[in-house]
Amino acid sequence: MAEITAGLVKDLRDRTGAGFSDCKKALVEVDGDMEAAIDWLRKKGLSAAAKKSGRVAAEGLVGIASAPGKAAMVEVNAETDFVARNEAFQDFVQQVAGIALAVGQDIEAIKAAAYPGTGRNVGEELTHLISTIGENMNIRRAAVLSVGQGTVASYMHQALKPGLGKIGVLVALEGASELAALETLGRQIGMHVAAASPEALDIDAVDPAALERERTVLSDQARASGKPEAIIAKMVDGRIRKYYEEVVLLEQVWVHDGESRVKEVVKKAGGTLTGFARFKLGDGIEKVAGDFAAEVAAAAAG
Repeated sequence: MAEITAGLVKDLRDRTGAGFSDCKKALVEVDGDMEAAIDWLRKKGLSAAAKKSGRVAAEGLVGIASAPGKAAMVEVNAETDFVARNEAFQDFVQQVAGIALAVGQDIEAIKAAAYPGTGRNVGEELTHLISTIGENMNIRRAAVLSVGQGTVASYMHQALKPGLGKIGVLVALEGASELAALETLGRQIGMHVAAASPEALDIDAVDPAALERERTVLSDQARASGKPEAIIAKMVDGRIRKYYEEVVLLEQVWVHDGESRVKEVVKKAGGTLTGFARFKLGDGIEKVAGDFAAEVAAAAAG
């Protein structure tokens, strides 16, 4: 039986981040074999993560990483806002954003990528973080935008620190204008997108199914007026134009002056808006009130 020294336990802790007692138990289980102990802890981490995987994770952080002509944005969820202030979690989100910048926005490709300085991939590091912090976590989505000439500007609303916050926006601006001017405009558009929450870049990009639903509702409303079909058609067309002004970025009223259209502002600046992405933390996730608190209380009682 190998001697399990305090130094050996410390080395295992440094390599895995696991707790002292878990590290000691792992070394005992595998007779002091360091690599086998690491595997033992990983397996335990997978077990712990599986127990937490059913819990709702709607908090966390949005992270952004940028490079010349390119930027990436990710959303990583956790169960509580408290975890968003954990430095280990913040570092993980920043690293994942940087990895997305390198490998693209496919989540499985991100998870399979090597995580710096650990010997693990991103998916394994996520499992390790779940085990260490004790909350369910999830890399929910990612977006990567790039331009040939111009800039991909970014804006972070409610930022905890540079590149980390609650609402993130990327804006792809093509153009030969001075780069600093394009970046300033891109940040202004990012602020607009954060506030106005557009659903599509231009009219052609509007979801056909959503447009058809809107047209059906507007038609039924117009017919209730009892007017002739020819008048109803004109009423619906007018309301559809209003609908575009609400959901299409280029058709929206510029929030910075309340008068211009976004497309007019971009054209005046000599640029072309080719894409955008907006991530609002937890958007679309159904939160269960008291979910995590009740579980903690139950654990304490038991």
